Amino acid sequence: MTDAFRNRIDLTFTVNGEQVEATVPAGRHLIDVLRLDLGLTGSHAGCEHGVCGACTVLVDGAPVRGCLTLAAQVQAAEVWTVEGLTDTGAVADLQAAFVARNALQCGYCTPGMLVAAKALVERETVPSRAEIREHMSGNYCRCTGYEAIVDAIETAARARAGEATE
Repeated sequence: MTDAFRNRIDLTFTVNGEQVEATVPAGRHLIDVLRLDLGLTGSHAGCEHGVCGACTVLVDGAPVRGCLTLAAQVQAAEVWTVEGLTDTGAVADLQAAFVARNALQCGYCTPGMLVAAKALVERETVPSRAEIREHMSGNYCRCTGYEAIVDAIETAARARAGEATE
């Protein structure tokens, strides 16, 4: 066992609106704290190299890869997972659009997609299809292809802005 995992650190941060205090191995990644220590398994540990985006969570409002973020980096931060965003209704419209546009199949990538999409539509009221593709380019889906995902995000963004959608 390496020293990074033998040494432990105390953390205090907020997860889905609730303060959390945890003592974890110094080298533990955020995705492992969320999944293993806190039981929040909605975010997936896919590639564990920051490539697939299945582990995307929000840290202080910005989408990050939970598999690349050390737990120590979220000290005093606000973390939102797909569970918290779902419970608050923050992604309900995106979820409905994903279903309506057939933007999901197996669902493995969907939590990371929803978290990343939420960050985008809050930053850009009505992003262009090119902006959606660029923003979502770090989230991989092996089942659907990406057109339906872009359609779903565009539909939800337009609806949020009060624009007519088909």
